[in-house]
Amino acid sequence: MRVLWLQSGGCGGCSMSMLNADTADFHGHLRAAGIDLLWHPSLSLASGTELLDLLHGVLDDTVAVDVLCIEGSLLRGPNGTGRFHVLAGSGLPMIEWVMRLAPKARHVMAVGSCAAWGGVTAGGSNPTDACGLQYEDDRLGGLLGADFRSRSGLPVINVAGCPTHPSWVIDSLMSLAADSLTEGDLDPLARPRFYADQLVHHGCTRNEYYEFKASAEKPSDLGCLMENMGCKGTQVHADCNTRLWNGEGSCTRGGYACIACTEPGFQEPGHAFHETPKIAGIPIGLPTDMPKAWFVALASLSKSATPKRVKLNATADHLMVKPAVRKTRLR
Repeated sequence: MRVLWLQSGGCGGCSMSMLNADTADFHGHLRAAGIDLLWHPSLSLASGTELLDLLHGVLDDTVAVDVLCIEGSLLRGPNGTGRFHVLAGSGLPMIEWVMRLAPKARHVMAVGSCAAWGGVTAGGSNPTDACGLQYEDDRLGGLLGADFRSRSGLPVINVAGCPTHPSWVIDSLMSLAADSLTEGDLDPLARPRFYADQLVHHGCTRNEYYEFKASAEKPSDLGCLMENMGCKGTQVHADCNTRLWNGEGSCTRGGYACIACTEPGFQEPGHAFHETPKIAGIPIGLPTDMPKAWFVALASLSKSATPKRVKLNATADHLMVKPAVRKTRLR
């Protein structure tokens, strides 16, 4: 399976993340799965006219591309010309190249939230008129339009994240190489379900604190980060706490709140990332699928039943009270 990887308006963080894949031989890992990386801006030796010859070969159907991967948002400015980002040596805006190449590829994959929704590049007043391949925040459209389908019949596959987990990208490519990724394997925002049908909350090491609503009050605290520290892990689609980063970590395990980086519009949450907005003391962003009345009732009951150990440890940076040692057998 031949993969062509282009970068547009972004920081290159998804490529950097991908290089942290859990393998000692990155290229060998891809080859073993039948993946041929035709070109990548950081990993390929070819450049200049060699790249342009490759791209023209794709356009005239002499070079086949199975997956066109785009990393970074698509810059349509100024005034729709796309000339904020011109592919070096070609004289053509990157958005023009993408619009010409996408119909030639069997599959089109947005790598990262910038390519999927516009991401950080589209934040603020969005001076570059940045958008995603097929979405603009949570609105269908983007550069290629709501009706775009690749030659396989699939929409753009949105491997969202800021950055993406290495395995989200590689496992998506492997699924395509095995011809086992169907439209039914994509969620309503066209993210692969193998990671997007999970919640960041699943597997969080702070779950005991969450259960008793024993909350952290400052960044170093051990308690749950939802009530005060801006964590959206109970709402966000990703498997960050079961598919660990670099084999051992995640945002919440590192003491930082989940900021919903796989979701459209995460870059403009309407509040500081490290603060939880509330109305009458109740967090606005409630856990997925939980009615407000249930949350209020459960939170009140949980707080009243919080063990002293959990309550004290929640606002400390180390265990103040250790779990009691008790017999666990019946007799």
